Order: sequence, then structure tokens, then C-alpha cells
Amino acid sequence: MSDAGTPLLDFFFAALRAIVIFAAVLQVVPALVYFERRLAAWIQDRIGPNQVGPVGLLQPLADVIKLAFKEDLTPEGVDKWIYRLGPALVYAPAILAFTVIPVGMDLQVASFDVGVIFLLTIGGFSVYGLAFGGWASNNKYSLLGGLRASAQLISYEVALGLSVIAILMTAETVDLNSIIRQQWAAGTAGLLEWNLFQQPLAAFIFLVAAFAETNRLPFDLPECEAELVGGFHTEYTGLKFAMFFMGEYVAMITMSALMVTMFLGGWSLPWVEIPTSPSIVDVALSVGIFMSKLVLLLFFYIWVRWTLPRFRYDQLMNIGWKVFIPLSLLNLGLTALSGVLGWNWLIPLPW
Repeated sequence: MSDAGTPLLDFFFAALRAIVIFAAVLQVVPALVYFERRLAAWIQDRIGPNQVGPVGLLQPLADVIKLAFKEDLTPEGVDKWIYRLGPALVYAPAILAFTVIPVGMDLQVASFDVGVIFLLTIGGFSVYGLAFGGWASNNKYSLLGGLRASAQLISYEVALGLSVIAILMTAETVDLNSIIRQQWAAGTAGLLEWNLFQQPLAAFIFLVAAFAETNRLPFDLPECEAELVGGFHTEYTGLKFAMFFMGEYVAMITMSALMVTMFLGGWSLPWVEIPTSPSIVDVALSVGIFMSKLVLLLFFYIWVRWTLPRFRYDQLMNIGWKVFIPLSLLNLGLTALSGVLGWNWLIPLPW
């Protein structure tokens, strides 16, 4: 009886964990939209949302209601199945990729030994949604936006993947929890064990490629309103447009969470011992540490968007193919050489 009940109980807790984490991610999206609007207003010396609810807190809810009741128009001549599939292929991969991110000690939806490979594979499917949406809309501006998105994501995904491989070579594992534990070290200098300092070039390449992968300024050429009206989502309205919109923010959260995991020590702190048998308090503390790092990275995403102008498209492609890919390969070669010769990126500190 107990043997039969254990798998069922494990399944129940796994399902509960998945529901809680997915619900938390979905609640972060409207909060992030509100935070971005307030921060953008502060940067541009405006007021921002302040009418709907206390200090405008209900503005995201008002936007959802507006989009839900907006007339759902479908242009003539579109491929209806692919037209409807596009938004789902942008939103679903972004949230599925989050399933392998450890948001705390022993707290992730799915624990795979090949978590990084799964995340990059699933995340790569979003390019199909952008391409399908642009092609199926029967609009030349949408088609150009879809083509731009495809070329941009493929270009920067190569550099991003090579930077991730450098981390996997350093950690000698593809398990995300093991990568976090590999970055932990006691003592004052433990912070330098983070891959941000062990692999600074890989961290820089990953960060910039993450902006390009999520179509955020200064890399939002696929939806550049000055040239393409709105790009791949020009012909979308209502909840279909909302899925594109939400997919971008969920992708931001997932990329930021992966950056925290692979370069910023994840849910660990150098000065806080990792217990072998974590209690509920330990798990809650680890989640708080992870969320604090995640919020700082999301703030950086928003700050960059409202500070830097966008690149020209030829500049964007030149940076991807002629700068980042060669730098990624150079970093990969140096990582392999240092591993063979037993070198370290950092000079050992006396303490």
C-alpha cells in the first residue's frame, strides 16, 4: 500500500510545485509591465500609470480586460491555422523553458540531468512563432518582421550557445543545480567563484545575446515601428496580440533566471552555508535570494530599454556574426586550454 501511494504522492507534489511556480511566473508578468511603465516614466520625467487603482496598480488588469473584449479581427487571405499557432509558439516555449530553472533549493518543476540542453532546445522554438506569425499575416511588413526575427534569433543563439558551453566546460556538468553549487564558496572571496568572474567574457556575450533573443531594445528590429509598423504582430489584435506581448516578458524572466543560475550563483550566497537537508526556512531563504537577483536583472533589462537607441539592422547582424561568434569561439578555446593546463581565470587571493 505504501509503495503504491508513494509514486502518487510524488506526482501530487510535483504537480503542485508546477502550478505554484507557473502561477508565480504569470503573476510576475503584469507586475513587470507595471514596473516597466513606472520606471520608463521616471527616466523620461513623466508620471506614468496613476489613475486605475491606488497609484495605478490596477492598470495591468485594465489592459487585460481591454484586450479580452477587443474585437478579434482576422485579415483576409491569411493562413488561419498558422496565423493562430504563431502566438502560442512564442508564449508556450518561453514558459516551458522555465520548468528546469531551480528557483530555490530542491525547488524546480522538473529536474533533468540535461536541464541546460532542454532549456535551450525548447527556447529555440519561439523563432517559429515569430516566423509563422509574420508569414501567415499576409502583410509585407509582418513578413519582413518575421524574417528579421528568424535571422536575429539564429544569429545570436549561436553566440549564446557557445557562451553556455564555456560554462558547462568550467562546471563539468549540464545539471543546473550542480552548476549553482559549483559557484558556491565560503569566505569573503567566495563571491569571485561566481561564473560572472570566472567567465566574464561568456557572461557579457550571454547578456547581450539574451537581449537579442528576447527582441528587447536595442535589438527590437523585428517589431521596429519606425520601419515595419509593428513587425510580425502588426495584424494581431486582442488576446492573440496579448500572447505575443506576454511571451516577450516571460522570455525576459526565463533568460534573466538562466543568467542568475549560470553566472550569479543562482539561489546560493557565498557566505551562507548550503545545508545537506534543507528545511522550509532554508528553501524560503534560497527563493528570496534567487528572486532578489532576478529582480535586479529585470531592472537592468528595463533600464537599458529606456536608455539606449536601437541599432541599425546591418549593425545588429554584423555584431552577431563578426564580433560575438568569434569572441565566443575564442573564449571557448581559452576555456579548453585553461582546463587542460590547470589554469584559472583569477589569480588565487591570499585569503
